[in-house]
Amino acid sequence: ASPNSDRPRRRSRALHIPSHASCCTSPDVSRPSCPVSKSSNPFSRSIRPGHQIQPPPPPFGQIYIGPGVSVRSGGHRLAQPKPTHHLPSRKFPPPHAPTQPTMAPPTHRLLLLLALACALCAAAAGDPRTAVAGQSCAPGSAVSGSVLADNFVPAMDDLNSNVSANGFGTSAVGARGPNTVFGLGQCHRDLSPLDCKLCFAEVRSLLPKCYPRVGGRLFLDGCFGRYGNYSFLGEALGPADARVCAPGNASNPRGFADAARAAVANVTEAAVRGDADGYAVASASAGGATAFALAQCWGSLNATACGQCLRAAARAAAGCAPATEGRALYTGCYLRYSTRLFWNVNATAGSGSSGKNGVVWILVGSFLGAFIVVLIIAFLAWKKGILRRKKQSKSFIDMYGDGVSVRIAQSSLNFKYEELRKATNYFDPANKLGQGSNGAVYKAVMPDGKEVAVKRLFLNTREWVEQFFNEVELISQVRHKNLVKLLGCSVNGPESLLVYEYYFNKSLELFLFDASRSRKLTWDLRVCIIQGIAEGLSYLHEESEIRIIHRDIKASNILLDDKYKPKITDFGLARAFAADITHLTTGVAGTLGYMAPEYIVHGHLTEKADVFSYGVLLLEIVTGKRCSGPIGSHGGQALLTKVLLRSLISCLSYFYSKRREVSL
Repeated sequence: ASPNSDRPRRRSRALHIPSHASCCTSPDVSRPSCPVSKSSNPFSRSIRPGHQIQPPPPPFGQIYIGPGVSVRSGGHRLAQPKPTHHLPSRKFPPPHAPTQPTMAPPTHRLLLLLALACALCAAAAGDPRTAVAGQSCAPGSAVSGSVLADNFVPAMDDLNSNVSANGFGTSAVGARGPNTVFGLGQCHRDLSPLDCKLCFAEVRSLLPKCYPRVGGRLFLDGCFGRYGNYSFLGEALGPADARVCAPGNASNPRGFADAARAAVANVTEAAVRGDADGYAVASASAGGATAFALAQCWGSLNATACGQCLRAAARAAAGCAPATEGRALYTGCYLRYSTRLFWNVNATAGSGSSGKNGVVWILVGSFLGAFIVVLIIAFLAWKKGILRRKKQSKSFIDMYGDGVSVRIAQSSLNFKYEELRKATNYFDPANKLGQGSNGAVYKAVMPDGKEVAVKRLFLNTREWVEQFFNEVELISQVRHKNLVKLLGCSVNGPESLLVYEYYFNKSLELFLFDASRSRKLTWDLRVCIIQGIAEGLSYLHEESEIRIIHRDIKASNILLDDKYKPKITDFGLARAFAADITHLTTGVAGTLGYMAPEYIVHGHLTEKADVFSYGVLLLEIVTGKRCSGPIGSHGGQALLTKVLLRSLISCLSYFYSKRREVSL
């Protein structure tokens, strides 16, 4: 039982899902379907074996998912509908009954719904192009890993601020020497300021994977990031330069090869012109085929070095033809060609001033009504952000002090570092269970034969130690059947380690997106997993001693036990709220694709950030499609846009049918 079971529960504002303790079991064990209480579900009836019941249509603004689960678009709440609180439905007479006069749904609602949907679709048209094109790490390791780490985090912070403001930036932190950290970041100039922020947020999340190497570079299709322990800002070419060719060829190989070479030559010459400032896009046609190309030099290069880099990159990329895609990932520049137009045509460059709320909305088509709605919403959001007083969030080190480490070391949570190191077979790659943005997880076998999972953090700087103690403090204070159980940690070794229960089925991600394993996730199991995650979030938001927002809900952070019950894990980015606080203004953190748009733009953290992430995860569970895909894919945008359009069509069809029924 929960240690907080005797404490009165607060009313849930964000998530509430009824508990079904024995809902999820192994698919190999015979079990009843997930029960739905008659008292809490107006749609529930007695169901005989082999008899299927179709539920009545949900009220407007609500999408039916399955028994006891519904999503309401306007209230940010997921719950079983209750008889006393569900939206009243309009009763229509039977087909042969006399028709009573009734008021048709207002037409302006349809127009407003259409305008908002068009605006959202247009806004979703912007593409930050966060697919990883390539990553490489320098061969040498740091002479003093702790000193390099102390300089790395502030260097990345400075770099992120510069790139977010100007589309390009450099940084340097530390005294001159082998542990100084230099940074460089660049967004391609076709990205809007918002897309630039999104793209470089992904760079900042992935680039630390090169630590403790003395340098690393990461190419995304929309931006670039690099760090090193020497000043490399003027370099144009280097030994790590590479090209990446797509595995398949164009349908018209000869014609497309000629078109690709011509497009690469055109874009190179256009980018090295004096007025181009190292950036250009171009296209060319030959033999019935068309190729599109983009070239971008880093802002730290002069015109001569830029031309040297792009001409070398052009020769490399042209060698990929007739492959459908070709990329040259060079020290001082990036060049790409493709069979499709991949840059943002209507977007402004990702440079220049972009204030805290400076968002360039990309509008498509001739929907004047949608344009006006977006302008009004953007103006109100900007004005609200200017007038709102920003509050600084406190870290757990600031709240509790360095004595936390002493308390942990003296408690039963403490494990010996060497014991855990041996249990993982010295962090053998064969025992690696997964990789996150701030650490790797290994399977370990303790001396008594018990299997556990050990999380090994990348860095031990103050910022990363904050995440470590944050996770220990939060998980050690919460107890729930849908939250991972922390067994202990190690704080006295050369690196920080966390010890969790080991779950045989590992993460939900391994089942959702694997063709063979996904068959084991029956619809009953998927509904139970959806409910279990919601129950865990409801506990964190409203029922625990401290109010917690997770900030990184995604498939890889949901573990499954041997009965496929979900367990929420990875609390490194979580934040605690006081009961009287409505939101925190904090640095944006999380996984791109799962983060709520208002949180990305304004940095205002509320429970709704978790609700948005949960909604994206719910779509992944139902559809089996990733929110984010591999190189060149647009899976996340396509998934969300399809759901939006289908919801719009369903709503319009519902209104149309009611209007027609009234007219008849």
